[in-house]
Amino acid sequence: MDDEQQRKLRAIVADLAREGNTAELTGFLEHGVPVDERDEAGNSLLMLAAYHGRTETVALLLARGADPDLRNDRDQAPLAGALFKGEDEIVRLLVDAGANPDLGTPTARQTAAMFGRTL
Repeated sequence: MDDEQQRKLRAIVADLAREGNTAELTGFLEHGVPVDERDEAGNSLLMLAAYHGRTETVALLLARGADPDLRNDRDQAPLAGALFKGEDEIVRLLVDAGANPDLGTPTARQTAAMFGRTL
């Protein structure tokens, strides 16, 4: 696969994660797309799904071994993103999967404090 095809594939799977199209994303994963694939800004599929409140997609990615601490190019972690967006169920899934609340900028702990939430 050449660079342009790889770029298009990354964009497609990123959109699927962002939109919560879990069934179609599963097909791509079953055909070899890495569970920790990233978009052009370094956002993992998990980060995109978590930030956009896609609980089912987050659960799928975690079950397939997605790294809950994989940060994007801006040093943001999925846990902090889910806290920022008020996605409590996703926060629970990420914490249960071992997400480290002390990683990223800001950290999940700092994000929780900013919004009066606890981890």
